[in-house]
Amino acid sequence: MKKRLYITALVMLASIAGAKAESDFSGTISADFVSRYIWRGQDLGHVSVQPTLGVAYKGLSLTAWGSVGLTESSDTKEFDLTLAYTTGGFNVGITDYWFSTGQDPDARYFLYKAHKTNHVFEGNVGYDFGFLRAQAYVNFAGNDGLNKGGKRAYSTYLELAAPFRFVTCDWTATVGAVPMASTYYGTSGFAVTNVGIKAEKAIKVTDSFSIPLFAQVVGNPCSQKAYFVFGFTLRP
Repeated sequence: MKKRLYITALVMLASIAGAKAESDFSGTISADFVSRYIWRGQDLGHVSVQPTLGVAYKGLSLTAWGSVGLTESSDTKEFDLTLAYTTGGFNVGITDYWFSTGQDPDARYFLYKAHKTNHVFEGNVGYDFGFLRAQAYVNFAGNDGLNKGGKRAYSTYLELAAPFRFVTCDWTATVGAVPMASTYYGTSGFAVTNVGIKAEKAIKVTDSFSIPLFAQVVGNPCSQKAYFVFGFTLRP
């Protein structure tokens, strides 16, 4: 009898521990549909679907993200993997970007050789103050751009984003700059490449399902381009 009670207690403790461990994990699955793919002030494609799949354990997360053009077959396909850690307002991460166009005309995913790969490896660090988010991104390997001397630029992008609430929408004002010459961003020196304002609002469909809509106006003072983007997100 005691042995049976002992085994039962062990099973219960194991179940409780397993449930607690599982509760520390969280998952993400979603897809954005955008009228145009604009990234850091650059035009990267037409109407696109951009799926996200991620898993997180406490402050550590691994996320897969992609982009595929829906109306223009010539649009570059993209597949990114990001490993990140967040604690409080601080965050740090590494992203492996892969593009179907680049140095390798055969678009081989598992080709990582310098000067031949279509991968770009980027490190990032930032802090969220609540009223303001500051982030820095630096390419450190892969198919990075070149500086004026024709050498790896270690292309860097700096961004400030300020979220606020106004007229029933969630807004974010963003300004981003590239501090040096880089063919990756199309800059010849310090340049502001991204000035934008984005509004988001969830449209209720049923009591348990809503569709987040968003629209943004983006300007790139460096390239003298401006864009208006509309999209929505689907998630379980």
